[in-house]
This record gives sequence, structure tokens and C-alpha cells, in this order.
Amino acid sequence: MITLNSEFWNKRYLDKETGWDIGYVSTPIKEYFKQVKNKELKILIPGGGNSYEAEFLFNKGFTNTFLLDYAKTPLINFQRRNPKFPSNQLIHCNFFDYKENFDIIIEQTFFCAIYPELRKKYSEKCNDLLNKNGKIIGLLFDDQLNNDTPPFGGSKKEYKIIFKNLFNIKKMEACKNSIPQRLGRELFINLEKKQS
Repeated sequence: MITLNSEFWNKRYLDKETGWDIGYVSTPIKEYFKQVKNKELKILIPGGGNSYEAEFLFNKGFTNTFLLDYAKTPLINFQRRNPKFPSNQLIHCNFFDYKENFDIIIEQTFFCAIYPELRKKYSEKCNDLLNKNGKIIGLLFDDQLNNDTPPFGGSKKEYKIIFKNLFNIKKMEACKNSIPQRLGRELFINLEKKQS
């Protein structure tokens, strides 16, 4: 099994092996946030990479948006592209080591990039990072994909088991406005943190 550490991901960016990077904000996330009125929400995008989502949100007035990545290169790329984005909101860190609180976590090709055996830990970490009534909003692959290297796939049935103890599953259904190359292979999720 390959080692999915900071060096691995950094090399992928340096070698331009970034098949997950579509070069623009993902349509489902863009459409969701067009309906959100509260621009004060504190938002985290883990494993955000070049994060056209963070760029879109920041430019739409969601100035409390934070971008986290294990690799340094995409954060540097992002800062060059978006010089007005606060550098203290660009976090070079392992997601599982990060400590802060947010209202929304955006899931966009991060879940499929971690080892499947860490998915329960991902659910627990999101729960820890989210404020009361906090949500995970985004996309999960509804496709088997790879077994030995990212992206790792899965199914709605598996995901429900992973999230059901800590989150109310408000929505987990076939995404109708996926980008063309992912149409029919994604679930849109809206998972709300359960009250303890």
C-alpha cells in the first residue's frame, strides 16, 4: 500500500498529476452556496488543493472560509492566484491533527483521497470540528473506483453506516448537477451534526 503522506500529495501537485482538479468550482457546491444567505458562516475545505471552491466563496463574500491541505504546493498556488485571501486562513496541516471550530465543512474529493479504513475517523473528526448544528456539505463518489490508490470509491449504503451515529443524514442522494465526467457517479450530501 502506498504512503499517503504530505510528500506524496506534494509530488502529485509538482508533477501535475491532479486528475481530481477540474479547474473551476464544482457546480453542485456553487449552486448550494448561491442559496446560503449567512455570509458570516465559518467554512472549512479540507484537502482543498487548488480550491476553486474557496476562491468562489471568498469572492462571494464568505470571507470566513479556510482552506486546509496536507501538501504545501496547492496552498502556494492558491495564494498566488488569490493574493487578497488571508494567508492565516490557508492551513498546511494533516486534517486529523487540526483543532478549530466551523459551521460548515465542504467535502470535495477529500474523503475519496484518504484510506478507507480512516473514514470512521473522518466522521469523528468532522463531528469534533463542527459547531452545534454544523454540517458537512458536498459530494461523495457513488462508484467503486480503486482499491490500492486514490481515489477510493464507495456506495451510499457504506456511507450511511459511517455517518449515521454522529450525523443526521438530511440528504444523501444522486447528484443531478454533477460535472459531465462525474454524472451518475456522485452523491450530494448534507449531513447535520447530531446534538449530544
